[in-house]
Amino acid sequence: MKYNLSEISDVIKNRRTIYPEFYSSRKVHKEIVEKILNNAIWAPTHGKTQPWRFKVFMGDAKMKLGENLASIYKNTIPEEKFIEAKFNKLIARPSLSSVAIAVCMIKDPTDKIMEMEEVEAVACAIQNMHLTATAYGIGGFWSTPKVIYSSEMNEFLKIGPSDKCLGIFYLGYPANEWPRGQRKPIEYLTEWHN
Repeated sequence: MKYNLSEISDVIKNRRTIYPEFYSSRKVHKEIVEKILNNAIWAPTHGKTQPWRFKVFMGDAKMKLGENLASIYKNTIPEEKFIEAKFNKLIARPSLSSVAIAVCMIKDPTDKIMEMEEVEAVACAIQNMHLTATAYGIGGFWSTPKVIYSSEMNEFLKIGPSDKCLGIFYLGYPANEWPRGQRKPIEYLTEWHN
């Protein structure tokens, strides 16, 4: 066997969503963020378009991200559907994290690759990010509030009108024990065809 499959399986099985509300004040250093992003770019990509782009928010820039997320929500949601708790989370989560990364998909200008395949490639990149963070003992949370799909978000991130933000990926060291997880056995989820 070329690699230690047991360790790889452990990382995969121990990946958890850990929300920024449960991060400690310990900072994730830029060098680790760079390693996380370097693993992200090795995700599968049809036609090698590499559609992922990363906007990394650290320090005071996290507060600006939170303010913009909340402002977009407030300005685009009908008043009767406005939820104060959601507004407050949008403001707070970037500041509660050590790092917030807006993960964007830049559409292939030649339209050689279907948009869905580009979205899937970016999702694979995010999984690589999450697995690498797990290996470092860093909590991750892939957040996809509706506001990220807005033209206002594209303007804030300075991406084109046909491009998309596919999530904010929050990073931080957990304040408590690493959470446990569970999944249904494959027998309940798999059909075999011969």
